[in-house]
Amino acid sequence: MVVSVAPKATPPGECPQCWQHAHDRSIHRRLRAREDCPQCVDHMRNGCPNLVPKKPSRWW
Repeated sequence: MVVSVAPKATPPGECPQCWQHAHDRSIHRRLRAREDCPQCVDHMRNGCPNLVPKKPSRWW
């Protein structure tokens, strides 16, 4: 029996792609041993362009 788990929502301040690639094993399952994920390599080189905005702090 295969149980499908819904992907977790990206928390504020995190990149949706980085978050999904870190928590969804099925994305990297198709890669061979010692093969790098092209999307992850691109993110490491160019940074994360699409961060989920954080909620404004109400402390002050």
